[in-house]
Amino acid sequence: MTAVSASRHGRTELLRYHNAPDGYMNSEGAKALLAEVRRAGADREVAVIVVAGEGGVFVRHYDVNELVQVGDALRAGAITSRQFDHAPFFDLGDQIAAAPKPVIAAINGACMGGGFELALACDLRVASADVTEIGLPETQVGIFPGGGGTQRLPRLIGEAKAMELILFGRLMDARAAAACGLVHAVAPDAVAEALRMAEELAQKPAGALAAAKRLIRGAVETRDFTAGLIAERRAFADLLRTEDASLERLRRFVADGERLSAVR
Repeated sequence: MTAVSASRHGRTELLRYHNAPDGYMNSEGAKALLAEVRRAGADREVAVIVVAGEGGVFVRHYDVNELVQVGDALRAGAITSRQFDHAPFFDLGDQIAAAPKPVIAAINGACMGGGFELALACDLRVASADVTEIGLPETQVGIFPGGGGTQRLPRLIGEAKAMELILFGRLMDARAAAACGLVHAVAPDAVAEALRMAEELAQKPAGALAAAKRLIRGAVETRDFTAGLIAERRAFADLLRTEDASLERLRRFVADGERLSAVR
C-alpha cells in the first residue's frame, strides 16, 4: 500500500515514500508526496526537506501498469495530452524544484525511471554506497523518460552524457553516478548523510538559501525549461497514444512480471 511518512529532525522534515512490495511510484503516491512537500514547504519551522524511500528502495520506477492504463485512456480520448500535462507526478517534480528551501534526495535503494526523475527534481542527491541501480532505463521498454528526465538530466551533466544514458537506458551504481555528477555524495547511509547535510544547511539564513536556489535554477533554465517540460509531456502522451510497439512492450512487461535491469 502506498504511504508517505513524515518525521521532524531539528529543522529538517524527512519524507519517506513507501509502496510495498516493489516500491513503484504511482499517481496515488505522487499525490500523497506532493501534499507533504507542499506542507513542509509552507512550514516556517522547516528549513530543509529530505525525501527518501523505505525497505531498501528509493523509488524503483513508475508503475508500468499505470502507464499502460494512461496509454489506453489517451487512445480512447478519455483524457487529452493537455490534461496529461498536470498529472500528479509532474506536479510533484515541479513543486520540489520550486520549493523555497533546499530539497535533498536520499537515494537509499533502487532509483530508476520515475524514481530517478524525482531525485533529479531535488536540489541535492546523496546515495547509499550499496545502491546499484540509478538511472533512466525507459528505452528498455520502448518509451523514454517523460517525467522531467530529458530536460533535467542534460542540464545536470551535459548533453553528451545525458544522450548516452537515456538512449541506451544505462544504469549506474552509486559511485559511478557520483563520478559523473548524478549524485553529490556517496555514504554508507544516504538518509543519515542527507540529514547531516540538512542540519548544516539549516544553520544558514533561509532567505539566502531560497534566493540562491531560485537564481541558480533560473540561470540554467533560461532556455525556456518550462516549455521543454511541456514538450516532453506532450511527446510522452503522443507516444502512449500512437506508438503500438511501445505500448505493447509495456503490456508485456506488466504481464511477464519483469523488472528493469541494468544495461552497462
